Amino acid sequence: MEYAPDSAVDDPRFDAERADAEFARYAPDIAAASDPAEPGMHRTPSVDYGVVLDGEIWLELDDGAQTLLTRGDTIVQIAGRHAWRNKSERPATLAFVLTGTVEDAAGNPHPNGH
Repeated sequence: MEYAPDSAVDDPRFDAERADAEFARYAPDIAAASDPAEPGMHRTPSVDYGVVLDGEIWLELDDGAQTLLTRGDTIVQIAGRHAWRNKSERPATLAFVLTGTVEDAAGNPHPNGH
């Protein structure tokens, strides 16, 4: 996945409707899990494994905490609400593997279903 700099959204040539349509086409599950009240924030019922292949990116968690990740950094999160923020001036490239989880009656995710 390649993340454009956040500043690209501020560019008057940025077409948000086209970007949203493209996102929904190529990442429908994540698009459906996105929070329109907080752009970029989303939560998927999955265990996410990620690695930064190039550039730098900020991982923002639900509580507002932000962590800078750079080339070679990895993340693992279980159904966490989060957003990716590229505060740099160049694209960031990440690779992800998402595996499904099973939630208990309280909505707590369990990677193996137990």
